[in-house]
Parts: sequence; C-alpha cells; structure tokens
Amino acid sequence: MIKAGIIGATGYAGNEIVRLLLGHKDVEIAWYGSRSYIDKRYADVYRNFFRLVEDTCLDDNMEELADQVDVIFTATPQGLCASLINEGILSKAKVIDLSADFRIKDVAKYEEWYGITHKAPQFVKEAVYGLCEINRKEIAGARLVANPGCYPTCSTLSIYPLIKAGVIDPDTVIIDAKSGTSGAGRGAKVDNLFCEVNESIKAYGVATHRHTPEIEDQLGYACGREVKISFTPHLVPMNRGILVTAYASLAKDVTDEELRALYHDCYDHEPFVRVLDPDVCPQTRFVEGSNYVDVNFKIDRRTNRVIMMGAIDNLVKGAAGQAVQNMNLMFGFPETEGLLAIPMCP
Repeated sequence: MIKAGIIGATGYAGNEIVRLLLGHKDVEIAWYGSRSYIDKRYADVYRNFFRLVEDTCLDDNMEELADQVDVIFTATPQGLCASLINEGILSKAKVIDLSADFRIKDVAKYEEWYGITHKAPQFVKEAVYGLCEINRKEIAGARLVANPGCYPTCSTLSIYPLIKAGVIDPDTVIIDAKSGTSGAGRGAKVDNLFCEVNESIKAYGVATHRHTPEIEDQLGYACGREVKISFTPHLVPMNRGILVTAYASLAKDVTDEELRALYHDCYDHEPFVRVLDPDVCPQTRFVEGSNYVDVNFKIDRRTNRVIMMGAIDNLVKGAAGQAVQNMNLMFGFPETEGLLAIPMCP
C-alpha cells in the first residue's frame, strides 16, 4: 500500500484521480489539495463522494506533502508544478504532473507557446513523457513524469503506427479534433456557460493551440525528424470525450491489410488501445468513463490520403486515467489496476 497526494484535487482532472484511486487496491489518498477550498470537506465540493470521502481539503504545500506520501499528482495550471518542485521533494516522493510544465524538452519552445518563464528547467531533461504505450520502460524507472495532454494522447496514438512505419508523409499531417467542455477546466468562464456552448460547435486556438508543439514533438520522435502539423481543436456541447480525425498523404503504395497489420502490431498487446474492425469509426460514447482508446483508419484512394481516427475520454485516458496508469508502472503495480472500468453507454 502506498500513499498518494493530489494538488488540484477539486478540478475536474483532480476529481477524476480521486475517483480512480478510491477503486485502487494498493493506494490510500492522504492529501486532497486545493487552493480554492481549503478546510472545506471534499465531499461538499463533489457530492458524488458523500460517505465515501470524509477528508477536508488542504493547501498546496508540496514540501510538507512530500514528507507524507509516496506519489504526488499535480493537476494544476501550467507553471505551478515547476514553481513548487525541487530536488528535496523528488528525493522523497515521485511526481506525476498533469500540466504541460515538463512535456516539452525545448524550454524556449515551452516559454514561447505558454507565455511564461519556466521555473524548473533543470528537471526538464529528466522528466519522462508519460505516454505508456510508447515510453513504458522509461516511465517505470522515473521519479518525475510529464502526463500527456488530452489532445496529444488521442492524436499521437491515432497516428503513431503509420508515422513510425514511414508510410505517411509527415509534412502533410492535418489534425481535426473535437472536445467536450470539461477539457477547459472547472473555472468559471463566460465562453463555457451553458447558453454559450449548447446547440453550437466552434473552432478555437486556431493555429495557436498550446498542444501543437507537444503533438509535433511526439510525432517527430516517432519518425526521427522534425514534424510540423496543422492542428485545429473544436469545442462541442458535451461533458466528456475527444474525437480526433487526422489526415496525411500516403508515402508508399500500401494495402488496407498492410496498414491494419501496423496498427495491430503496435496495439494488440496494449490493454487500453482497441483497434476497431474495418469500417467502424471511433465514437466518444463508447469510451466514456474509461481508460480505453479506440482507433481506426480509412484509405482514400481517390486522394491518396489516409484518414486516422481516435476517441478517448479526455478526463480519463486524456488525464487522470493515464496518470494512474503511469503510477502503476512507476510502483510496479499491474498496469491495469484501478482502470478496468467498462465504458458507460449510454
């Protein structure tokens, strides 16, 4: 049994970490951190935990927290984890950061896209990018894991088998992605009010979304060269889910069967990635509430392009579930422990 602490436990991702860890047989939550609800009962913030959690919310004192737990989850805005972390903390507890602070290895690129100064550049090289399906071995030995963003998780896993095999042209990748409103966080914003999002869909962060360099880095590592993509996210009026539809020109003359074999070679041994049957398109409703990723592809012979598709729950595989999966690897637990919930439908 290990002890876990969560900084940002009252945000949507933090709340999801709590939900998942309560079902994990090897973890006890010892710290529910929140700047907004200090001394308030956690179950009064999220009534779904009534009679399940009796603890009150504490602050974000990471130094004190590291003395009490084995692992710290930081489900916080960009910049906070980097401003708090130090060698003393990492010598006592492992850290899984759900922000972007340690995802991008080029500090100058991080500062350009996020518009803030990196407060802990000395740990960037050490941090392991926590996409379990690609970096499993490195994650197992890490003390600091950069939990991937939701869009990069779905985008990378949808495209990875083909770009790694060199069958698509990296210079032609276009990603169209759609997310539920929980991806914007729990903070009150006019753009996220019910009347602003209901019965509507909109693009946002066009050509400027901060997940762009993260996706480019991961695809670049896969194919061994620099990659630049066109990435456009959209906000849709639903609570959870991300759907990615990505396009790229074929670089080789390949058959459907050859591409399907590439996906199966990559993912048949993966507990959470499901390669769908031919002509079945991923849907967010079939992964909701779960850590599963549904992927598939379709070749458009008329244009010599391939359409790559993926669906995840942005709060689970796109955030909290992936963080718990990383924790399992870091502590030698079964990778699926606490994460085998069947998707909810409807």
